[in-house]
Amino acid sequence: MNRRLWPSIVLLSAFAVPVFAHADCPVPDMGIPEDAALHIDVAGMRKALAASGIGIGGFYAAETFGNPSGGFKQGATYDGVLELHLDGDLKKWGLWKGLCLHANGYQIHGRSISADYVHSLMTVSNLEATPATKLYELWLQQSLFNERLSVRVGQLAADGDFLVSVGGAYFLDGTWGWPTLLAADLPSGGPAYPLATPGVRVLFSPNENFGLKAAVYNGDPVGPNCKGDPQVCDPAGLEFRLSDPPLLFAEAFYSYNQKQGLAGTIMLGGWNHFGSFQHQRFDIAGMPIAATGRPGRPLDNDWGFYAVFDQLIWRVPHSEDVRGVVLFTRVIGAPSDRNLVDFYAEGGVTFTGMIAHRSDNSLAVGFAYAGISDQAHGFDVDAGLPVARNYEALLEICYTAQIQTGWTLQPDFQYIVQPGGNVPNASGTGAVGNASVFGVRTTLNF
Repeated sequence: MNRRLWPSIVLLSAFAVPVFAHADCPVPDMGIPEDAALHIDVAGMRKALAASGIGIGGFYAAETFGNPSGGFKQGATYDGVLELHLDGDLKKWGLWKGLCLHANGYQIHGRSISADYVHSLMTVSNLEATPATKLYELWLQQSLFNERLSVRVGQLAADGDFLVSVGGAYFLDGTWGWPTLLAADLPSGGPAYPLATPGVRVLFSPNENFGLKAAVYNGDPVGPNCKGDPQVCDPAGLEFRLSDPPLLFAEAFYSYNQKQGLAGTIMLGGWNHFGSFQHQRFDIAGMPIAATGRPGRPLDNDWGFYAVFDQLIWRVPHSEDVRGVVLFTRVIGAPSDRNLVDFYAEGGVTFTGMIAHRSDNSLAVGFAYAGISDQAHGFDVDAGLPVARNYEALLEICYTAQIQTGWTLQPDFQYIVQPGGNVPNASGTGAVGNASVFGVRTTLNF
């Protein structure tokens, strides 16, 4: 696909959709479930706004992590994130039925334990990021044909639409949301927190059990000229790039027994990035780049495939939602020659609603594995490093306690095997040691 074509797709989608609209806007009044947020409504302002088709809300999360052993060095950090969002039913604003608006942004502060101490590929927290105040998503969505079809256009993130596992939502490490393989392999980490990018997403769901969705994004949130931390290159989230080779995602999903019985969901999908990538080990002459110092051989496109599976194996009696014991897994593969990580797998179990008087509490135990590609491993061998990268693994145990409506507390333990995939330590005499990480997060939803 020509990189100049996809901006036209964005514009055509934006103007073509409203002609066929007749479905209700899927965005609810407040933007968050009524039973999941603190009931803060100063002078009835939120209620009045909701009546006008405007929903506002957000959360504040504060957390601290420390690694008393292992990692590049030992220490502790604090970080926090304030998120604010606005949802709009544009029919109530005088426009057509089924059109809705969403915008949200973050104020991120504190330090990253992964970057400062552990040096792991799997980021210890799914909230840690470079301190900034920034826009995240900003999009319009049109629902069609009684909400069987929806088209979303604007500044988008892929981590809330693709590879989403119900089981993974109960952990704190970032790999359970946007998997390490994608974060390591896609330019600038791909369209995921905290970097969104312009795109179009189409969702077709003929019934409540089956669906297909596809999206095309600008392939690099900050562009090829960024050197160093991509988040520093776009500190406000306002790049809105349209000139990079596109990134295409596609996914099919099937859900069953959602209202009763043993619920489950199966997802199959893949992606293709239409840009140019470099060989991890050999240059254009076929010589090891560790010896020549030249760039890796150019390679067209990058792609991968994945499968996601969530299965309830025991349901809390008489529960209307999916509470009980859930097993989950995700498996992802990508080419070895152009990627740092070519295989990723995770699996775990979650327990929700198990305590009668604490039905919103949960316990999650999971294991994740990120395999370093053979070509990246070969580069380390060619370079004569004291250790060669091969894999990184994670064990995480997280408990979520709802203190009261809208307020949760999450003590967390992570054991990270071979942080960085087995990289040299500070002295260069061996590998960075396995890291034991302890932490706690508190979150207020409003």
